[in-house]
Amino acid sequence: QVQLVESGGGLVQAGGSVRLSCAASGRTFSNYDMGWFRQAPGKGREFVSAINRSGARTYYANSVKGRFTISRDNAKNTVYLQMNSLKPEDTAVYYCAARLGLWGDSDYVPSSPHEFQYWGQGTQVTVSS
Repeated sequence: QVQLVESGGGLVQAGGSVRLSCAASGRTFSNYDMGWFRQAPGKGREFVSAINRSGARTYYANSVKGRFTISRDNAKNTVYLQMNSLKPEDTAVYYCAARLGLWGDSDYVPSSPHEFQYWGQGTQVTVSS
């Protein structure tokens, strides 16, 4: 089992910045690819960004590319999402997720929710206009 706990959400004005953190425990963090998803009211869960287990490869949704940056610190068992130039449409609950890496796919970056086995409880980000 992997436990994931997100933090860093809150209320921010449009154009502002927020950094989300996701602390992992329970297994060897460096064996897991990590992702961020979000869900706005009345909408489905949406992929935001992901990073492979070494941190060398990242992937972003087009809607956040150039504004958000994902990173990880394997020594601290933590993945981050730096969100800049926030827009009201970024308002959502943000979820951290973990996917156990498979042998031979170390360069692969997952992006579909069904690929991730573990999920955090989510943290609310509200962007006011």
